Parts: sequence; structure tokens; C-alpha cells
Amino acid sequence: MRRRLITSLVKKGNFQSKRSLHLTNNNLYISSSILKKHPNTGNIPGIQSIENAYKRSYHTYLYMSLTGISFYSLAIIILNNSIHDRHIDNDSKMELDPVKSKTPITPNELMKHNTPEDCWVVINNQVYDLTTFIQVHPGGPNIIRSNAGKDVTAIFNPLHPPNTIETMLPKQCYVGPLEGGLPKELICNPYTPGESMEDIRRKIILKNHLPPLESIINLYDFEKLASKILSNQAWAYYSSGANDEISYRENHSAYTRIFFKPKVLVDVSKVDLSTEMLGSKIEVPFYATATALCKLGNPEGGEMDIARGCGQGLIKVPQMISTLASCSVEEIVGAAPSKDQIQWYQVYINSDRNVTRHMIKKVEDLGVKALFVTVDAPFMGAREKDLKIKFSNSSQGPKVMTSKAKDDINKSIVNKKEEAAGDVTEGASRTLSKFIDPSLTWKDIIELKKWTKLPIVIKGVQRVEDVVKAAEIGVDGVVLSNHGGRQLDFSRPPVELLAESVPILKEKKLDDKLELYVDGGIRRGTDVLKALCLGAKGVGLGRPFLYANSCYGKDGVQKAIDILKDEIEMSMRLLGVTSIKELNEDLLEISNLKSRSVNVSKDVLFEDLYQNPTYADFSSVEPAE
Repeated sequence: MRRRLITSLVKKGNFQSKRSLHLTNNNLYISSSILKKHPNTGNIPGIQSIENAYKRSYHTYLYMSLTGISFYSLAIIILNNSIHDRHIDNDSKMELDPVKSKTPITPNELMKHNTPEDCWVVINNQVYDLTTFIQVHPGGPNIIRSNAGKDVTAIFNPLHPPNTIETMLPKQCYVGPLEGGLPKELICNPYTPGESMEDIRRKIILKNHLPPLESIINLYDFEKLASKILSNQAWAYYSSGANDEISYRENHSAYTRIFFKPKVLVDVSKVDLSTEMLGSKIEVPFYATATALCKLGNPEGGEMDIARGCGQGLIKVPQMISTLASCSVEEIVGAAPSKDQIQWYQVYINSDRNVTRHMIKKVEDLGVKALFVTVDAPFMGAREKDLKIKFSNSSQGPKVMTSKAKDDINKSIVNKKEEAAGDVTEGASRTLSKFIDPSLTWKDIIELKKWTKLPIVIKGVQRVEDVVKAAEIGVDGVVLSNHGGRQLDFSRPPVELLAESVPILKEKKLDDKLELYVDGGIRRGTDVLKALCLGAKGVGLGRPFLYANSCYGKDGVQKAIDILKDEIEMSMRLLGVTSIKELNEDLLEISNLKSRSVNVSKDVLFEDLYQNPTYADFSSVEPAE
């Protein structure tokens, strides 16, 4: 019956977009608009609305961190944005294979397969045999084998997009539908590492009692509130830097060593903040840079709310869309309130170049205005706050039922430590190697220019020599960035590199060959002005928009834009300039920029919000029974 329905709907041309019909191994998802036209459709087993499926699957404040299971999620997100999409429209040539009949599995049969050597689990009322998949699971084996013989839907759905099983799990792993209900003890609760149910309840209450948006007067307010309402996992992911987080802190501290030399007796009754970036007219000299997994903090809106916030106010701000977004690029572009809104796409070059080329073609067709190629992440940096969250809960969570399985999981402390470390390093690197090419070179950038007519910007340049080389090969711009201090610790602050690069580009007569952008550490309008005075074309902010989005959604993003715009405008007046074009190095005192031992007044808001990395704790280790 389902196959006849599909054929009928497709022939009648009811599917006007690729989002209207989606096929998985066991379910057909149809948009609500189609269900309204065909009210009997929803009564057919295995057919659901896309909206319900997405809402259920993306309750992502419980997403795992990049160093753990969410590498699996990220892999699927990339696939979901690539040639592996299985959305069907009028022009599709994909065959719709009929769902194979499987014998229903009873609870008693399921409970017979509850060991790592014979591991069945239930996901969305379907039973899967993961025995052979355990060891290659990018998130490590523990999370699967500790829940063998159980319904893991509450753990699985928050961590994975809807088509995860279809794209990643071999078809032979499917056993059949679950028949009947399971005892309560065999149904897993959501995975909340490092938090009790009381912690979660407290944060929900705080989220429901946020102060009115009118009381937020600076970007630090968003960060403070976010630190109180985000899950431990989300806060660790958003706020973490690499290793000792020296670069993370220095990114901002460098701005405190730059001082202004204001002009006086200047008519500043009218101030113009507009500028131009990559051929597009922009109302303010900053943009929302790419950040991954926005649904960690805003499960309903994610990156779509950042798109809405960037475009719904009087001031429109460019949004850079992340390859690792928790929403699809179609959803994010579609969420923009205006077709004139500027959106860029941040690219991780895939080991399979065909995937990258397909993705570039897709975003071109969607109307993005530029490509930002990330070059500072051939491998993920060691973000220790993330790691500690993973380890802190490594022994919590449901135990398997048999003593044999308990013995297998509760090994000696030494073995447990080695095993946990293996989950992080091997699982992460295995997944990343499939999607981010560590062999990327300058030759690839030159080749990439042949694939598109869009402007190409290299994101993550960290030395003057590479800035010069980028200008020489003809890219349209570079972003001076150390990935928000999340990659190589002790990499220099981008604003310091900016001050060093501009004079050399001028000396080599390359300053008109490309545009310079900078991100990392910007929290005030004065920070933006300092970067512009040093020669930046525009300034990117990441975490501040994440925090605003996590607390207040799209309205928070718009508020953050208004705050920053007002700070820039006020500071320009006090500096004695009336347009962005008037900003130059003569307005700055930068003699102490590189003098990191110079004692300057602390930024008390930044210092107060910063949370020191923690040490390992004995409480995270269970004594052997």
C-alpha cells in the first residue's frame, strides 16, 4: 500500500521540494502539507510527518561533545548535507525499494541478546544487531555494549539526525520491529553526562525565568546566563579551548593592550557604519562566524535562529554557515527572513573531493555569496574540558544485565583508563579521516578556485608568510584565526598577526590583492574598531552569538547585533571618526601589543566569567566490586 501511495503522489507531482518526502529503512516521512492533502496517509504504518521526525530527533541539548559520540553525529550531518541525501522529488531517479518483511521481535527474544558478544538494541521500536558494529562505532564501544538488550531510543535520538541508521548502519544489522512493550528497566533514560536529574530540573527552571531581553546590556550578559542554563556537555563544548587555553584567553587579552588616540572637535553628529565585504554591501563591519552544533543550546531553532536573528532586525549581518551545523544548509538558508540577506558557507575539504564539489554546487544554487575554506583543523585540538565531561561519566549510565557483561565493562582501573582514551583518539580520528582531509595543501586551494565563481576565503591563517602566499595565489581573502583558541594552544592572537601582516602586504604591494578578516576574542565594539584600525575588512564573532542564541533564540541574536552596533557607533563618535573608511592605525597606540608581560588593567567581566580547567577527580572512578 505504501509503494502504491508513493507512486501515486510522485506521479501527481505533489512533491515540489526535496524536503517533502524522505525515505528511511523502515519509515516514510512526508511533510505535513502533503499529509493534509491526503488525510488517510498518516494512518498507514511507517508513515510520519517530517516535522515530527525532526523535532523528535533533534532534542539536542544532550548532544555529545566533539571528542566523544558526537563525532558520529557530525559524520552524519556532513553526509546529510552531501550526495548521500535520499530526498525524493519529481526529478529524482532513485528507486524506492519495498520494505523487506521481518519477523517481529518479542521482549523475551530481545533480552537473550544482552551481552557485548551478542548485542541487540531497540531504536524507535526497531531492533538492530550491533554486535559487529560495536568496535567500529566512532563514539567508542562502551555506550553501546553497556546498554545491550535495551531500548536506547532516548540516548540515540538526541545524538543523531533522522537518517543516521540508513546512511551508516549496514542493512544486515536490522533484525525486525519490536512487538509489545518493554519493562521499564530495559528502557534507557537520556544520556546526561556529569548531571543529575536535579541539575537538569534546576536549569530548566532557570531557562524559564531568564531576565527580560531589555535588561541585557552587553555580550557578557549572554555568556553569564548561558553558563547557568546550558547542560554541562553543551557548556564544555562551547566554552572550551585547547589544552591550557592560553590562546583562548590571549585572543581577548591582546585587545586590552591596544589603546586609542581619539581626535577632538570633530563633527560626529552623523556616523556611517556601512562597509563592503567580498563585493557585498554590509550595514555593519562584523559578521556571525561559523559555529558547529547550535542545537546544543537551542534545540528547536539551532542555526536557523541565528539566520533569523541576523536578518530580522533593522541591521542585517552576514552569517557564515558551518559545515558541521546541526541543521541542514537548506534549512538555514530557508530560515533567512530576506532573500537579500548575506550568507556565506564555511567548507571543510572532504577526503572525497566529489563530496566537496557537490556541496559547493549545492550552496551555489542556494545563493550563498562566498566560500570560507577552513585550513586550521587537519585534526581536532585537545579540548580538555570536553574530555573531562566525557570521562566524568564514563562509568555512569545503565549497567548490562549479566555478570559476564559486567565483568567485561568493569575491568581494572588501568584498563578502563586505557579504554576510555582509546574511545577518544581512535574513534575521533577514524571519523574525521573520512570527512576532513588532513593532506590538504596550497595546490588544492588553487584547484578549488576552478570549481566555483564564488569568492574564496582561507579561514585559519596564523602566520604572515601564509598571508602573503594567499595573496600571491589569488584567493579573495583570509581570516586570521586560531579557531577560537581551540586548536593549537600558544598560537598567536589574530589581532597581533593582523598588526604584523598589513605593513608587509603594503611593502610587497599585495594589500589590494585580498581582504583581511579576523575573529577570536571580540567582545566589545571597541575590539571591532581596533581590528578595523589595524586593517581588517571585517570582524567575526562566534561564541557571543552562540550564547545569545542559547538563551533567547533569534531575538537574542538580534539583541547581540544591536548591542555591538550601538557600542561601535558610540565609540566612533568618541574616537572622532564618522565612517569606517576613516579608521587607521594612527588612531591606536600598539607599542605594548606584543608585550605579554605588560601589566594592564584586567577585563573584570571576561576574567570573572572564565572557568579554569579542572583536575582529574577520584570521584570519577568507581572502586572495583
